[in-house]
Amino acid sequence: MVLWPQRQDPGYAWGLTKFDIRPVIPGKPKCLTSLPTRLKATHMENSNSKLIMLVDDSGANLLTGKAALSGSYKVLTAGSAATMLEMLEWNKPDLILLDVDMPEMNGFQAIKILKERGDAKEIPVIFLTAMNDSNHELEGLELGAVDYIAKPFSPPLLRKRVELHLLLKDNEKELQSYNDNLQSMVEEKTKTILKLQNKLLASMAEMVEGRDGVTGDHIVNTMRYMRILLSAYQEAGICGGAEEVSEWDIDLLCRSCQLHDVGKIAISDAILKKPGKLTDEEFATMQQHTVFGVDFIEKLEDGEESSAFLRYAKTFAGYHHEKWNGAGYPHGLSGEAIPLLGRLMAIADVYDALTSDRPYKKAFSHEEAVRIIVEGRGTHFDPALVDIFEKKSEMFRQTEK
Repeated sequence: MVLWPQRQDPGYAWGLTKFDIRPVIPGKPKCLTSLPTRLKATHMENSNSKLIMLVDDSGANLLTGKAALSGSYKVLTAGSAATMLEMLEWNKPDLILLDVDMPEMNGFQAIKILKERGDAKEIPVIFLTAMNDSNHELEGLELGAVDYIAKPFSPPLLRKRVELHLLLKDNEKELQSYNDNLQSMVEEKTKTILKLQNKLLASMAEMVEGRDGVTGDHIVNTMRYMRILLSAYQEAGICGGAEEVSEWDIDLLCRSCQLHDVGKIAISDAILKKPGKLTDEEFATMQQHTVFGVDFIEKLEDGEESSAFLRYAKTFAGYHHEKWNGAGYPHGLSGEAIPLLGRLMAIADVYDALTSDRPYKKAFSHEEAVRIIVEGRGTHFDPALVDIFEKKSEMFRQTEK
């Protein structure tokens, strides 16, 4: 065995120990063991571990991040975006943690290059930043980042965010693998796909909860309330316009409604977790979660004919904040121009918001929540749906957490 001294160039922080231990290659001079060979060999070691690449021009942040993650993952560190791009020639990490504010090439410039490289464009990128600006975060997300983590970061939060994004990526790969062979295994694999879909939804819900702190329970609760409303509406036999109410698959609708708040992933923590009233500008940004949610779901469609699951999910995400009198958002629709599923989701969404603690308020009682929704008949809510809700309100109480 030969002990290779680690390179001390400050632009290279390979994440290795003090010495790189490498077997001598028979018949080959020791001095010809090249850097690419060393990097490839390093990647081969611990191949069962997920590989994380941490990129930051601060040595302290590299040390902190590596210490937080190295117990669960193999970690490669780079002191600049240029070093990262060079390392990607021989290493394909499962996830990249990329500092935004770096000299010479910043994180935004680096991710543009990554997304143009066929071998790297699918690698999830989480931005690390000390900036607290929603427009800044939105720009990064539009460039292809999957998340933001504020610096100085908390090691437990860093580990959890990395874990969740790796889980989402793994589930996405599994789902794609199944879809590639769907025609030959539809009957045999239907139950497996449904389980995988539920895992993916649970991961997304947990991701949103990690940003919001309340939305995870909100997703479970609203799904239960939607089941009550959907079943009651179907039983009432009310004409649903263009929608074939009698043919509704309520289980499918309830699964898809879990994505109604998925757009909140793109909203800044400073807004989501603000304990007081939002400013007009902050509220305008918060309203965009409906648009972000629709965009996110459309990306899942990937140009293919939309499935019923995704069509329903887009309706829930895009229309659950519209109001009967046209004062809602994002489109300001009124009356029956609002899709029926959006009108139903509005009641479930508001009921849970009223009866749950929020950073800015305490929970209302069931009776107070019912009174507020009934008073919103014809302004916020569809009058016919409020009548159904009022008749079934006791079931809402029994379903409460």
